[in-house]
Amino acid sequence: MTAARKGAAAVEVHDLEPDQFLEEVHSFEFWFEAVDGYLGGLTYGHAPAAYLPAVAEPDRSRLITALCNYCVGETAALEGASGLVAIAPNRLSKIFLATQAVDEARHVEVFLHRLKELGVKDPEAEVNRQASPGLLQFKRRLLELVAGKDWEAAIFAQNVILEALEYTVFQSHARDADPITREVLQGVIKDERRHIGFGENELGRRLKQSPHIRARIGEVKRELDRVLLDAVEDTMRLVGTSADERHQVVRSYLDAVGRLGFA
Repeated sequence: MTAARKGAAAVEVHDLEPDQFLEEVHSFEFWFEAVDGYLGGLTYGHAPAAYLPAVAEPDRSRLITALCNYCVGETAALEGASGLVAIAPNRLSKIFLATQAVDEARHVEVFLHRLKELGVKDPEAEVNRQASPGLLQFKRRLLELVAGKDWEAAIFAQNVILEALEYTVFQSHARDADPITREVLQGVIKDERRHIGFGENELGRRLKQSPHIRARIGEVKRELDRVLLDAVEDTMRLVGTSADERHQVVRSYLDAVGRLGFA
C-alpha cells in the first residue's frame, strides 16, 4: 500500500510533497485502486444487461462512425504510450505510461465490443473503412515523434493534444448518448483525465527547468492541433452534435494547452 493510504488517517494525495505526490499517482497501486473504483463489476465497460436496448437509425449509423474514429484515436494512444515507455526519462514515467498503455488497450477493446453490440460483424474492418484521414495523419505523426525519441513533443502530442480533445469529445457525446454507450464513455473519461494530468505535470516541470523546449512544443502544436481539431469536428458533426457543442470542445482544448502557456 502506498504512503497516501497507510493507516486509518490516510493522507490526501494533493497534500503530499511534490516527490511523494509523483511517487503516489504514477504507481501501479494508485492506478489499480482508481480503475477498480469505477470498473468493478462491469463487462466491457458497462453493467451486464439481460438485453441491450436497440439504437434506431440514423443514430446507430452515426454512433458506429464515431466509435470507429474513437478506435483510431485510442489505437494511436496505445501505440504511442507503449513506445514512450522505452524512452521515458525515469522510472515513475515508465510506470505511469505502462498503466496508460493498459488503459488505451481497454478503450480500444470496449469500443470494438460496442460496435459488435450494434451489429457490426467485423468491427476492425469497419474501423479501417471509416477512419478519418485526419486522425490517421495525426497517428502517423505521433508515432514518428515517438520513434524519433522526441520526448517532450511526443508527450505534448499524445497527453495534451490527443487526450484533451478525446476527453472533451467523450464528455460531449456522453451527455446525449444511449445508456450503454454513455456508461462506456464515462469510464473512459475518467482514464483520460488521469492521462492529461500526467502530460500537464510532466511538461509543466520540464518547461520550468528548460524553457528553450517551449519553441519546439509550439512548433508541434502548430503542426498538429489543426489536423486533429478538423478531424474531431467532422466526427462530432456526424454524431449530430450542435455547433455550440463543437465550439465548446475547441474551447476546452485551448484551455488545456493554455494551462501550459500555449495560445
